[in-house]
Amino acid sequence: MLLYVNYFDQEIKTRDDNPTIGLILCTEKSNAMVKYTLGDKARRIFTSKYQFHLPTEEELVAELRRGMKKITLKKRVLS
Repeated sequence: MLLYVNYFDQEIKTRDDNPTIGLILCTEKSNAMVKYTLGDKARRIFTSKYQFHLPTEEELVAELRRGMKKITLKKRVLS
């Protein structure tokens, strides 16, 4: 995941783009997977959500928008 995010940030992302995110979709929880996939970047993970079905594209978009709204509101409170 980190490879793809770093590649995107260095090769594709522009100054006007929002921060790059990555989604890991798994069939089961694995702390080892998180540890070795993210390493010390794991502290930047805000939340995890486990579902028993694969969400639709619309559900993923809605969830991302909710998350971005929370982050924006938190930034305003902290400013």
